[in-house]
Amino acid sequence: MIAPTQTHHITGAVMVIGGGIAGIQSALDLADGGFKVYLVEATPAIGGNMARLDKTFPTNDCSMCILSPKLVEAARHRNIELLTLAEVQNVTGTAGRFQVEVKQKARYVDVTKCTGCGLCLTRCPTRNQPRFDVEEEPVIIDLKLKALADALLAEHGTSQSAVIRILQETNARLRYLPREVIGYLAYTLGIPVSRLYRIGTFYKAFSFIPRGAHTISICDGTACHIRGSPRLIAELRRELKIDVGQTTPDRRFSLEIVRCLGCCSLAPVVKVDEKIYGAVKPAEIAKILKDYPE
Repeated sequence: MIAPTQTHHITGAVMVIGGGIAGIQSALDLADGGFKVYLVEATPAIGGNMARLDKTFPTNDCSMCILSPKLVEAARHRNIELLTLAEVQNVTGTAGRFQVEVKQKARYVDVTKCTGCGLCLTRCPTRNQPRFDVEEEPVIIDLKLKALADALLAEHGTSQSAVIRILQETNARLRYLPREVIGYLAYTLGIPVSRLYRIGTFYKAFSFIPRGAHTISICDGTACHIRGSPRLIAELRRELKIDVGQTTPDRRFSLEIVRCLGCCSLAPVVKVDEKIYGAVKPAEIAKILKDYPE
């Protein structure tokens, strides 16, 4: 005869380690099932690498459009307790009676009262503000580029709110953002050069290398891909003798691929500057290029 073993009460609490998209979804599923969930994340906020992405594979949907509702739901769910800035130190016990030691770093802020005002950053007595004692290099800029920059500054003003508009005008007129113009604008506006480069690299419309007078955009979304956009791309490579992302030596055309132009009923679609060509066949590419002489 086998002696009965002692039974233990199972509390139904679950700990999920890692606050990425997989951890968040697991916590939500468990919490909806009635379990108390402790979601442990080593960084200051949940979201993981998905919060850093622009698009998701293979649908190219906006990553934050998918992630944001889950972040809000996890933060508001009554059965989920978030333990951020925390790391698991030790796990002991058996199934149903685990004991977990968690080390949570101090925030020095009462999160229940935080409104996100940012005053704690400006008034923090221990905030690290590095200083770099380096000599400022003089801004060297071509007179024509300086005249263009001065004209745009006079038109749009020197406030930081005018930065993007000035960069847009510069990019449209010169077909790229020259390094010396970026340095001159940063000096004149009194903002770090790194901020202008951050803006220029974030928005796809900006370029730091010279682009052609005309930009050819091939839609390679689902509808266009099925209806033959790869053949159009191959034909344009052959006609222009350049690859995607490059510019012809005479700076007449630049070739790029976009994921959707919103013209699925006209697939496959080719866009040259602001003009849309629908239901394009490879044999029509040469004729389209002739519409844009040197």
